[in-house]
Amino acid sequence: MTAGQRHEQKALPALLDRGAVKRPGRGRPRLRPKRAAGDKGDSSRTARGERRRRGIGAVIPTRTDQRPNPRSDRAAYRQRNRVERLINRLKPHRAIATRDEKLAAHDEALLTIGCILLWL
Repeated sequence: MTAGQRHEQKALPALLDRGAVKRPGRGRPRLRPKRAAGDKGDSSRTARGERRRRGIGAVIPTRTDQRPNPRSDRAAYRQRNRVERLINRLKPHRAIATRDEKLAAHDEALLTIGCILLWL
């Protein structure tokens, strides 16, 4: 969790180091995903470099001011739509959308409550 006014790219290295991906069946979880999706805002050289250093493929479309990437997987990028729709369903809860809380634990608690309300 970062402050609401901070760009999420500041937390990218910690997120990529901490993530665990469950394997199908038995076994220890992998520490690196095969690919990580992002929006056009995550298309900077530093974000792509962080992923490349860890051997994680990027599913990020290029911005209009960058050279087009012919290896970009459009079908995989379209799967981000599910996550975006979930976020849009949480935005009517004002406390989640504005992130006014001072403590990250409070923000996480509000997000959990919002998800529970959607599930009910």
